[in-house]
Amino acid sequence: MIPKCIGIILDGNRRWAREKGVPSVKGHEAGYKRLKEVFSWVKDAGAKTLIVYAFSTENWNRKQEEVAYLLTLFRDAVKNEMDSFKDAGARIRFAGDIKRFPKDLQQSIVEVEDETKENTEITLVICFSYGGRTEILHVAEELVKTGEVPVSEEAFEKHLWTAGVPDPDMIIRTGGEKRLSGFLAWQSVYSELFFTDTLWPDFSKDEFEVMIQEFGERERRQGK
Repeated sequence: MIPKCIGIILDGNRRWAREKGVPSVKGHEAGYKRLKEVFSWVKDAGAKTLIVYAFSTENWNRKQEEVAYLLTLFRDAVKNEMDSFKDAGARIRFAGDIKRFPKDLQQSIVEVEDETKENTEITLVICFSYGGRTEILHVAEELVKTGEVPVSEEAFEKHLWTAGVPDPDMIIRTGGEKRLSGFLAWQSVYSELFFTDTLWPDFSKDEFEVMIQEFGERERRQGK
């Protein structure tokens, strides 16, 4: 059994940099390079959707210099580094509170989503400025605005930042922590969870393939 949708929490960039004795920014650069490789592994495995947790709402509280650098890296990725994903037939979506971004970055996000909306090979969802609780509060506010009562799961899901994207069949977290930290709080209720001590820039294809194999061996009753 192949997962149709895979979620990954990209954890460990800064610790990787500390272990290497290089600035934390180098860890983030290495992490982005790893994402491009893992994207190809996911596509080759036959999954149709990849959702990655790149920057949480809590990450805004990091040192101003690091946040500024991450925004610069993200801006450059959105404007100049999406071609490899586009060439692979990826539809690119962004999930999160994008209103917190500078206006030029918001515009670039809109443009990338529009340029790739007809692509059907695979969907890449980048969660940036994302938090599960923040997303649920956003949905609640939208439901109040629209006056949709009684509230159903279908009505709720229409207002999620990931609306139209399937729930993840499996979620991988690198970096040694064994929690989801707000990643897809609504969508992850029946996800199979995989945790590894490997830091994100060192995550290997062999380890990924072992997880895919184990996923296929698990029994997914989903409450039945």
